[in-house]
Amino acid sequence: MIQNGLTHPIFQIVSQESETLGFKTFVIGGYVRDLYLNRKSKDVDFVTVGSGIILAQAVKKRLKNSSLSIFKNFGTAQIKTNDWEFEFVGARKESYDRKSRKPKVEDGTFEDDIHRRDFTINTLAISLQKSNFGRLIDSFNGLEDLENKIIRTPLDPIVTFRDDPLRMMRAIRFATQLDFKIEISTHKALGSEAKSLSIISQERITDELNKIILSTRPSIGFKHLFDTKLLHEFFPEMVKLQGVEIREGKGHKDNFYHTLQVLDQICERTDDLWVRWSAILHDIAKPPTKRFVKGEGWTFHGHEDKGSRMVKPLFTKLKLPLGAPMAKVRTLVQLHLRPIALTKENITDSAVRRLIFDAGEHLEDLMILCKSDITTKNKLKEQRFQKNLINVEHNIALVEERDRIRNWQPPIKGDEIMKLFRIEPGKEIGMIKTALKDAILDGVIPNNYNDAYNFVIEQGKKLGLQIQ
Repeated sequence: MIQNGLTHPIFQIVSQESETLGFKTFVIGGYVRDLYLNRKSKDVDFVTVGSGIILAQAVKKRLKNSSLSIFKNFGTAQIKTNDWEFEFVGARKESYDRKSRKPKVEDGTFEDDIHRRDFTINTLAISLQKSNFGRLIDSFNGLEDLENKIIRTPLDPIVTFRDDPLRMMRAIRFATQLDFKIEISTHKALGSEAKSLSIISQERITDELNKIILSTRPSIGFKHLFDTKLLHEFFPEMVKLQGVEIREGKGHKDNFYHTLQVLDQICERTDDLWVRWSAILHDIAKPPTKRFVKGEGWTFHGHEDKGSRMVKPLFTKLKLPLGAPMAKVRTLVQLHLRPIALTKENITDSAVRRLIFDAGEHLEDLMILCKSDITTKNKLKEQRFQKNLINVEHNIALVEERDRIRNWQPPIKGDEIMKLFRIEPGKEIGMIKTALKDAILDGVIPNNYNDAYNFVIEQGKKLGLQIQ
């Protein structure tokens, strides 16, 4: 198995250049782990007892169509060629000051480097020395943990996590991606050391969180994050979703576990990270909007509006991008109840046009979110809801084909209205444009230039404007 994973020319080149330089070099970590898991990987980490930068520079000279990036501050280098990425680093010791976000790094032996690794399954290494090329080095029974599907730290987990608290997020990320169990003492240490996550930058935490979200079943990771209270450290708004309150014999569903079910279900339908984030945030405002009404029970009126307003502050805090991804999630959270409302009888074409207009380019993603938001255990009820949403999609397609509302632009723009009435920019222009949009969306006039032109003239007259 190992030899089959060393067929790329890079391994012989690194071996030969290491011998010339007098370095001992090893393939280590994820690439080796993935070999045994039969997972394809084109990211290879090399650790050398020497300078990773010098070794990378020597290797680069022998690789055609490749690029070299050097990171002197970290003592590392990266070579990219075709769709492969090769990382080179010198063997080192590394630890965190508990009051600092930056690690202290020193040169070390190969054994030092192995000891600083996060989990036993990532301590597996392959020798590239000429004398024992391809030999597996398994210092911490990582192969056995791979076979048993266990996440375990090579040293005392408290020491491992204190050296780099981000490893706690990585433990949960690997458990989620690989569907592995976290060994008991390692899991306990996640809880006892959760507070130390505060010294890690939010960008690095969110990077690991996004990898969890992009896995096949993110709920695995979120349950670990919740149980260990790591989630409480950086995402308390989601933690508040958990729990059921009962009053006068009436309770509501646990919105935390409902959210996780929606998230897993949406992952079966899309790989889009931001659509998955919309599942996480679609009910985020239920705690602050929760009310108990006598005779009715629990209500969460307006949670979609408040939730959409919470998206930007949450994206800002979590260091997520504030451009198009944030706008997309905000739109999906804002509209996630609208398609459900269209499943009722006697829904007008106007309501369908409004949804098409408001959702714009995100309409398909909105329907994916709505289908995933059905979490009833009653199979017949679920089938009925899904069938109703399919009918909504059919109605949307009919209205869209006829009225061309998707990504709608007004047939007459504001500058043309100003020329028509020879007026300067002002509130009248906005009033006419809004009236025109509403008339088309409500089906008062068709979506074409001539009807829009006549409508604008009539609206102008109502405002005391005349064609000049």
